[in-house]
Amino acid sequence: MYRPEITEWLPTTLKEVKARGWEELDVILFTGDAYIDHPSFGAAVIGRVLENMGLKVAIVPQPNWKDDLRDFKKLGTPKLFFGVSAGVMDSMVNHYTANKRLRSNDAYTAGNVSGFRPDYPVKVYTGILKKIFPDTPVVIGGVESSLRRLTHYDYWQDKLKPSMLNESGADLLIYGMGEKPLKEVVNLMQKGVPFEKINTVKQTSVQVSNENQIPVNKNWETVYLNSHENCLIDKKAFASNFKIIEVESNMMEASKRLVQQVGENFVVVNPPYSYLKTEEIDEIFDLPYTRLPHPKYRKRGPIPAYEMIKFSVNVHRGCFGGCSFCTISAHQGKFISSRSEDSVLKEIKKVAQLPDFKGYLTDLGGPSANMYKMQGKDLDICRKCKRPSCIFPRICFNLKTSHKELTELYKKADALPEIKKITIGSGIRYDLLSPSHNKKGGEDLDEYVKQLAQHHVSGRLKIAPEHTSDEVLKAMRKPTFELYYEFMKRFTKYSEDAGLNQQVIPYFISSHPSCGEENMAELAATTKSAGLRLEQVQDFTPTPMTLATVTYYTGLDPYTLKPVYSAKTQNEKKAQNMFFFWYKNEFRNQIKSKLTSIGRSDLIGKLLGKKT
Repeated sequence: MYRPEITEWLPTTLKEVKARGWEELDVILFTGDAYIDHPSFGAAVIGRVLENMGLKVAIVPQPNWKDDLRDFKKLGTPKLFFGVSAGVMDSMVNHYTANKRLRSNDAYTAGNVSGFRPDYPVKVYTGILKKIFPDTPVVIGGVESSLRRLTHYDYWQDKLKPSMLNESGADLLIYGMGEKPLKEVVNLMQKGVPFEKINTVKQTSVQVSNENQIPVNKNWETVYLNSHENCLIDKKAFASNFKIIEVESNMMEASKRLVQQVGENFVVVNPPYSYLKTEEIDEIFDLPYTRLPHPKYRKRGPIPAYEMIKFSVNVHRGCFGGCSFCTISAHQGKFISSRSEDSVLKEIKKVAQLPDFKGYLTDLGGPSANMYKMQGKDLDICRKCKRPSCIFPRICFNLKTSHKELTELYKKADALPEIKKITIGSGIRYDLLSPSHNKKGGEDLDEYVKQLAQHHVSGRLKIAPEHTSDEVLKAMRKPTFELYYEFMKRFTKYSEDAGLNQQVIPYFISSHPSCGEENMAELAATTKSAGLRLEQVQDFTPTPMTLATVTYYTGLDPYTLKPVYSAKTQNEKKAQNMFFFWYKNEFRNQIKSKLTSIGRSDLIGKLLGKKT
C-alpha cells in the first residue's frame, strides 16, 4: 500500500524545505486552493513540471491575507519568481451563486468550509507580494488570470474590468495550460535573460507603459483591439473584440498577437502554443504526484473536490464543442491532447495503490468523456480553420470521430487485475454518438454505446442537452434535442439487453441569452412528456471570456452585432427557473399565471394537469 513520506510532497513550510536539504528556493507558488498533489490541480502540476526541470519549488496554499502576512514571508525570496493562481476555479464562481449569494462552503478547502481565500486572490496575493518583495517578479496564471487577460465583463461587480495584469500589477501573465510557456520563461531566465526582457514567449501576456515599448516580433502580426476605455463607452466595441479573441485563441497555430490599450498602458497578448502532442502530455501526467492532499489537512476534514476525483483518471485535455457558455476551449484549447494508452494504464495502476482504493475507478474521461484521440484527418485544414466548434452546427467533414480507440482503452483498463469496475463520470457528448448527426461515425459508435451502457455506468449517466428549444440551442452552440431521444433509445436498449435498469441524468440551463419565458415553458412541457423530473439544473452565470457572457452584457451577438434578449433581473431569472419545477406545488399558481400572461394557456393542462 502506497504511503508517501512528507518529502514526497512539494514543501509548504520552512521545516519541509529544510527536510529536503534546501537552503534557497527557485520558485514559490501561491494558490487559493488547498494543496492536493494530483494532476487535476494546477498548482501541483506546475510545481511538478518546475521540479522536473531541476528547480527547488515550494507551494503556499491558501495563505492568510488578513493577519500579519507571515504566510507570504515565511519562505523568503525565490531566486527566479513568485507564481500566483486563484486555484482551479474562478474565485467568484467559487464564492457566489448565480443569484450572487455568498456560498457557505468551498469544495477546494479542507472541511468544505469557506473563508480561506479572498475574492480575486490573484489580485490580492500579487498586491501583497509586490509590496513585500517589490524587486521579485510575479507570474500569474490559472483560470482566473487566463480568462481575464483582456477587458472582460465581471458579473459580480456588473461592469467591465481591465486585464488582470493591469488589476494586479503582476509582471507576466500566462494564459491557458501553462506548462510550455512557463518552461520557456525559466529556460530564458537560466540563460541570463533579464526578466523584464522576457516578453515574446508564446501564450504569455505583458503590460508596457507606452506604445514604443511593445516588443518587436517580425513573426507575428499585431492586431489592435478596441481600447478598454472605448469598450466602457461602446458595447459594440467590446463585442467586436470578443470575435477576434475567440478566433485567435482557437487557432491551431496562431500567428497574431493582440494589443489593447488600458489608460496609458498597453496589454500585449502573445499567440498561444499549439496543442500538446501525446509525448508532451504524457510527460506531464507521468510526473511523481502522490495523488493525495498534503498531510497538513488530516485533522481538518476531507476536501470535496479531491474526494470527487481521487479515483479518476484524465485521458485527454481540450474540447472542440465550442459551447457558448463554456470556458474550456478558451483555457484548455479547442484541439484535443490525448495521452497514450501506456501512460493512462500506468496511472490507473498507481491509483490502485492508494490506501482506500477498493477496485472502482470513478472516471476515465476529460472535459468531454468521448473526445479521446479525435483530431482532423488533414491537419493542414485544421491549421487554417477559424470555426469555434468542430461539431456545431454540423460535424466537420475533416474530423475523425471514431470511438474505437477509446472503447479499446476502456477494455484494456477493465482487464487490469486491480480493477473491478470503471464508471464514466465525465459528461458524454451524445451528439458525437448519433448516427443521424455523425453520419461518418461508423459501427464503432454502437460499439461504444454498448460498452458504455453495459459496463461503465453506475446506475446513472450524465449528459447535457442544456435546453429543448432549437432557437436557444443554436445560441448555445448545442445540437437539436431530437438527438437526446435517439441516444436514449440506444442506451436503454443496450442497458436492458444486459438486464440493467439505468438512468440518464440530463443537465439544463435557464436564463441563457436568447432564452425567454416561453422557451422555458416549452422546455418544461417537452421534458415532462419525456418522463423527466429535472434535478440537475442551473441558472446561467456569466463568466469571463465566453460568447454567452459577452452577449448577456452587450445585448448583442458578437458575430453579427444583432440584438439578443437575456434575462437579467432576479424576477426575470426566477420566472424562467421555476419552469424546471412544474411538479412542485409551490410553483403551480405562479406557473399557471405566467402561462396565461404569455399567451400559452395551452400548456397549463400539459404541465399542471386537472388540478388547475
